[in-house]
Amino acid sequence: MSTITESRIQTGHDIRPFRVDIPQAEIDDLRRRIRATRWPAKEIVADASQGVQLDVVQELARYWADQHDWRTVEARLNSFPQFVTEIDGVDIHFLHVRSPHPGALPMIVTHGWPGSVIEQLKIVELLADPTAHGGSAEDAFSLVIPSLPGHGFSGTPTDGGWDPVRIARAWAELMQRLGYDRYVAQGGDWGNAVTEQMALQTPPGLIGIHTNMAATVPDAIQTALTNGDQPPADLDPEERGAWDQLAFFYAHGLAYAQEMGNRPQTLYALEDSPVGLAAWMLDHDSRSYELIARVFRGGSEGLSRDDILDNVSLYWFTKTAVSSARLYWESKLPFFAPKGVTLPVAVSVFPDEIYAAPRSWAAEAYPNLIHFNRLDRGGHFAAWEQPELFAQEMRAAFRSLR
Repeated sequence: MSTITESRIQTGHDIRPFRVDIPQAEIDDLRRRIRATRWPAKEIVADASQGVQLDVVQELARYWADQHDWRTVEARLNSFPQFVTEIDGVDIHFLHVRSPHPGALPMIVTHGWPGSVIEQLKIVELLADPTAHGGSAEDAFSLVIPSLPGHGFSGTPTDGGWDPVRIARAWAELMQRLGYDRYVAQGGDWGNAVTEQMALQTPPGLIGIHTNMAATVPDAIQTALTNGDQPPADLDPEERGAWDQLAFFYAHGLAYAQEMGNRPQTLYALEDSPVGLAAWMLDHDSRSYELIARVFRGGSEGLSRDDILDNVSLYWFTKTAVSSARLYWESKLPFFAPKGVTLPVAVSVFPDEIYAAPRSWAAEAYPNLIHFNRLDRGGHFAAWEQPELFAQEMRAAFRSLR
């Protein structure tokens, strides 16, 4: 990390250095709770149609209790400059890594659920110091990577209204507070919702956005999916593929979002059982679960066992299972519908995303589409699963705005 420079804090701003240091007693308690898990009966089907499978979670628990080392990811987090600043009454935690290359483009990157800043750790050096990783100095970024309110090391809101619209305003304030008067924004999942709201608010300095989970579904398609209609006959192969993915997700993949959107406070068990929390987080989308199941059955994938448990452990230690779920309750935005963004937009489509946005829908949703690319591998957690591909996309996506 010697090539990555520390953030320079301006006096007069309430920006405080932050360091992760989980007490050993909490780590010991986590292991005790994992070992004391009361297991349910095994599923009665041979696939994942009833939910996260018992053999996967039991192997996850065995590895978590006996082999996972939180101190390794804690040291990784602490190798980057981290800070906390209060915005609109809530402490916002963020990584702030300035590139060593003059003229680097500032970029704020926002995670989603069940993600965290751990998703972005693999891309920091790739983007901030591209010359050390196969890129050129002209492609360098200075990175701001915040934890969403109620997530990770950010504070938990004590009042209502912390939806993507309000978070977008807070992110603009954060970038202004850090002294950036020209920057871009990136996000997937909730990160996309926040990033698109930033684009709609057009804060001074924001010149373009990138999304790896674009909101492009036309109204007619959304209505047909909601009504259970047959797909329109005139869909091209890309559009039909997106239809099939969305139809599957709406039929089989929305249980977690419906519960968190309607009754987030009911999820007490997630704050009390680490294995319950892990199973809940694994059941986000079918492609991600299939990947994770292969990993805990001995496979080698874009994510490792440690990657997965680093992230679940962060939710456990920060006690943010319920507070993070409230974002689903707060937001009233239609998740996949176009929002009318007119700023320059770049789109990267990873094939195992919840749905792979077709170029035709993206061009209609984003009239100022400056980059569109379909990748051959990767899924919902793109920066985490495929950091090299993701970094290449960021370099290409914003080259025309430098």
